[in-house]
Amino acid sequence: MTVKRPSLPRSSAGLPSPRRVLMAATLALGLGLGLTGCAGDDKPEYVERPVEELYNEAVDLLNAAKYQDASKAFDEVDRQHPYSSWATKAQIMAAYALYEDNAYDDAVVALNRFIELHPGNQDIAYAYYLRGLCFYEQIADARRDQQMTRQAMSNLRDVVTRFPDSSYARDARLKIDLANDHLAGHEMGIGRYYLDHLDYLAALNRFRTVVEKFDQTTHVPEALYRMVEVNTILGLTEEAKRVAAVLGYNYPGSDWYADAYGLVTGNTSYEPKTDSRWYDSLTNWL
Repeated sequence: MTVKRPSLPRSSAGLPSPRRVLMAATLALGLGLGLTGCAGDDKPEYVERPVEELYNEAVDLLNAAKYQDASKAFDEVDRQHPYSSWATKAQIMAAYALYEDNAYDDAVVALNRFIELHPGNQDIAYAYYLRGLCFYEQIADARRDQQMTRQAMSNLRDVVTRFPDSSYARDARLKIDLANDHLAGHEMGIGRYYLDHLDYLAALNRFRTVVEKFDQTTHVPEALYRMVEVNTILGLTEEAKRVAAVLGYNYPGSDWYADAYGLVTGNTSYEPKTDSRWYDSLTNWL
């Protein structure tokens, strides 16, 4: 699945945009110092340093896409100056660096800590949003277990519910819709498997689930057609016609309806864009 990285507005809070950090955030915080990168030693000698110097170094590392080092550098801000306002900002920036490094589990742990410690912080909506993205980025192939998809939806719904007017709610809603479509695709895949193996009742149940529980997704027209197909195989002619009528009413120009019409009538000559009798002739049977 192609996913959109988080796009964040410029603000005095200095939150990062995807794959880059706004240098304006650094300037707004008064960090004009030119600093060197982190030392290469695994265990450098501890030296207490000014908070501005530590934070600016972490931002430089983040800009250089050295995400692991950046996360550690932001952690050092929090460790050396735990009671400063910089420490709070450094906590969420460390989580963002882990997210960019695809270390999603570690990022979620850091974000959970931030949310627990700073529920009233001005960046709390972003923290919830970034936590949702950590799960969303891990959505697997539709053929695999969809637990991660459900977790993504749950966390993104938190954003919409808690911060409906925030700049993150709109993107969260979009990603919820995409995740929902992914779950419907998973159900369709299982239904097709059962159909291929002649387990018609199991297949029918899966397709019905898509129609009833995922009725706003792109998979509904095919699910309705598959229900027509299965009912026709089972000799349930009237039920097949009924479902075909539903398909024609909701998706009159769909290729799936063309195939369904051919199944229940044995006539494939009608074209939905040229013959207005298509849907009427089918529903009149009922």
